[in-house]
Amino acid sequence: MHMADALLAPGVAAVMIAASGTAAGLSIRDLRRDDAAAKLPTMAVTAALVFAGQMINYTIPGTGSSGHLCGGMLLSALLGPQAGFLSMIVVLVTQCLFFADGGLLALGANIWNMAFYGCFVGYYLIWRPIMRSRLFSGLGDRGGSRARIALASILGCVITLRLGALSVVIETTASGITELPFGAFAEIMLPIHLAIGLVEGLITTAVLLFVHETRPELLMDAGDAQAGASRWTLRSTLVTLAVVAALVGGVLSLAASGNPDGLEWSIFGNADGGYSANMGLDEEAYGVSSAAADAAEAIQEKTAFLPDYAFADSESPAGTTVSGLLGSAIVAALAVALCALGGFFRRRRKA
Repeated sequence: MHMADALLAPGVAAVMIAASGTAAGLSIRDLRRDDAAAKLPTMAVTAALVFAGQMINYTIPGTGSSGHLCGGMLLSALLGPQAGFLSMIVVLVTQCLFFADGGLLALGANIWNMAFYGCFVGYYLIWRPIMRSRLFSGLGDRGGSRARIALASILGCVITLRLGALSVVIETTASGITELPFGAFAEIMLPIHLAIGLVEGLITTAVLLFVHETRPELLMDAGDAQAGASRWTLRSTLVTLAVVAALVGGVLSLAASGNPDGLEWSIFGNADGGYSANMGLDEEAYGVSSAAADAAEAIQEKTAFLPDYAFADSESPAGTTVSGLLGSAIVAALAVALCALGGFFRRRRKA
């Protein structure tokens, strides 16, 4: 769901940058109140896992489209909404600057659409109420927790991904892109992101159930019933997740679907693959152009050393592998730096 700069008028892009920047500033402020050092290893590993997961597009059968992990629900369930949101920002900024995935002018909108809903709406309105409820209590402590995790993960991913898709429609409408009328665009965007959200919910469930079985205290709002139930050490759990991130980004990413993702499919269709043209926009000339977008593109051309997760002017699959491994490492390092920054401000405030 990474928006390109052509989908946003500069004024709309500025509003979304301000909204996302405000949410980030409040999250950093709140992170000062937490023990940032305690979250640092988990934040680094899980952010890298989400970056790697976003490299794998999975096919949505019968549509000619594909989807990929968004990650907001996953990170907020493990880190809390503030640290999860900041981790998502690290992922999206890394993708934008170093891999030219998503427009630089559209970065604020992409953060809002892909991170804000999953981390804040998903956590406060879905994850926490369900995890603190007595739903499935008849299954016992462990069985009930598993069922609540599955319900919160799937429901959260479906709802928050569709909210992000709806925001894309609203933002393009506000940008005056008449080729994407609100009603027709929404009729395509919302159903395809329902399917994508269902798959993401299953992936999120699998990861969180693994954590539940190994280090349940890592899960937010898991309840006191799980205290002392750890079967693995924290190091073993995080090393396992780090290995999974490396395998996903460095190996499994080579098998990613070549179909356009939900947003691209909605706008351009997949007529070449024998599917619907949908909105049928020209991939070479669509949306709006502006001096701000041109300047943002010029910056990206200088910073993106592996554009589209590949070596420049090369179709070697090694470019994808290097992108997955290097990108995951960059995200982990930036997450550590951001977490340490929050800890610095927290200590300075106490002093």
